[in-house]
Amino acid sequence: MSPLLIVEDEQALARPVRDYLERVGFQVRLAGDAASALQHFAIDKPALIVLDLGLPDRDGLDVIRAIRKTSDTPIIVLTARGDESDRIVGLELGADDYMVKPFSPKELVARIRAVLRRVEARPVQDQEISRGDLLIDIPRMRVTRSGEIDDVTPTEFQLVLAMAREPGRVFTRSHLLDVIHGVVIESYERAVDAHVKNIRRKLETDTAHPHYLLTVHGVGYRFNDDLD
Repeated sequence: MSPLLIVEDEQALARPVRDYLERVGFQVRLAGDAASALQHFAIDKPALIVLDLGLPDRDGLDVIRAIRKTSDTPIIVLTARGDESDRIVGLELGADDYMVKPFSPKELVARIRAVLRRVEARPVQDQEISRGDLLIDIPRMRVTRSGEIDDVTPTEFQLVLAMAREPGRVFTRSHLLDVIHGVVIESYERAVDAHVKNIRRKLETDTAHPHYLLTVHGVGYRFNDDLD
């Protein structure tokens, strides 16, 4: 497996995290600022990025924006910013998970493994799902709309896949958290809303009147079972 990339400017934190991850079997690269993070990203092609937002040369959210222009590499945000608004912005930009300092190294490992399982999972019961003009390619974790590939993240793909498999079924936010985390370690249900908003921005022609992922007010979401 490709190495993990830890982007953290506090060496007193970065090195123990690296050592812990290496003890449990991961290869790790360290970057202390945004510039070196993007350089490592281009060269090492990491399997997953653990990203601090408070970097000395550039905001970590800008790093997410830069990576998401070309890649769906999983990103776990790790930061001292505890405001819900920061969490939501990070998720909307395409982060797959969000942890607030201080944190448990064991929890970080659990979240890394959960995200990697989502990326590596290859269901054998079906290879493609067609819903209206959407084609969901499961082995490639790719969503195509009218022949055009939409750049969804691994987390967004899992949400679309789960709902598209059972069109018309109402999924609560809690259920969708189970889908994207495997085991819910920390439940903040607005995270689901942020991911759905991001999916709609990518898939929908008119986000104010969604065609695929429909809101069930007070409950959650469902995939449209009446597509043309």
